[in-house]
Amino acid sequence: MELTDLMRHLGTPAYERDGVVLFRGDCVDGMRSLPEGWADLVVTSPPYNIGKEYEQRLDLGQYLDWTEQWIGAAHRASTANGQFWLNLGYLEVKGRGRAVPIPYLMWDRTPFYLRQEVVWSYGAGTTSSRAFAPRNEKVLWYVKDPDAYYFDLDSVRDPDVKYPNQKKNGKLKVNPLGKNPGDVWYIPKVTSGYRRSSKERTPHPAQFPEALIERIILACTRPGDIVLDPFMGSGTTAAVAARLGRRCVGFELRDDYLRVAVSRIEGLLDMRASQLSIVENDGELRPIDNAG
Repeated sequence: MELTDLMRHLGTPAYERDGVVLFRGDCVDGMRSLPEGWADLVVTSPPYNIGKEYEQRLDLGQYLDWTEQWIGAAHRASTANGQFWLNLGYLEVKGRGRAVPIPYLMWDRTPFYLRQEVVWSYGAGTTSSRAFAPRNEKVLWYVKDPDAYYFDLDSVRDPDVKYPNQKKNGKLKVNPLGKNPGDVWYIPKVTSGYRRSSKERTPHPAQFPEALIERIILACTRPGDIVLDPFMGSGTTAAVAARLGRRCVGFELRDDYLRVAVSRIEGLLDMRASQLSIVENDGELRPIDNAG
């Protein structure tokens, strides 16, 4: 499906350039207004219902009902072979648990098929004197059809192999591209603060690391595929998708976050355009004069 077809249903987007289309508005209404079966990959991290500045805290039942609604809309938007990656943190279930992984509360409330749980281990985080310090979140990988989905392991192999030259019967035992990264991903959080702020940090208070999204997009999509992020936030999904040659559609409610995302995406696309305007000339690199 062409992105222009989607824009005919939702009207003028808040931003559109080079295969990136961002809409300002509620993702549930937006996804329900669009045709079925156009997103090859849905990857997102919605509000955790823990009182962040960008969310209205709901009763647990209301929050789970709302989560079921938007996941259902995302399922409808997905192609027959579509995939869905969901990152959610923890919340308290009164009388039952202090830090219950939210995805565990949703396992039977999604029409997708749960393919695998990935543990995102990020090293830094809050501390505690009466429990072990939390240092991971769950990222659940769902597919629409468990027998037919795209997966490119070679694109995300880990080159850090302990014995890269190990052989058996004279044949190399290890894939020369590296090993399977496994289901525990050691990827640092996007940190903030004086002298410890990540290079990719934006003003958004809960930002995805690009490395996490990059691995998902590379493994689960082909160049030109459409990636959907219903909760665009700071624009990480769109920025990474554009850098990797995928198209992206996103929804965001807040103007300030949209401005952050647009600024970030514009910078990336401008840089890519500049790089594409360089040609090799007698062993030297020179910019092309686009004006003539």
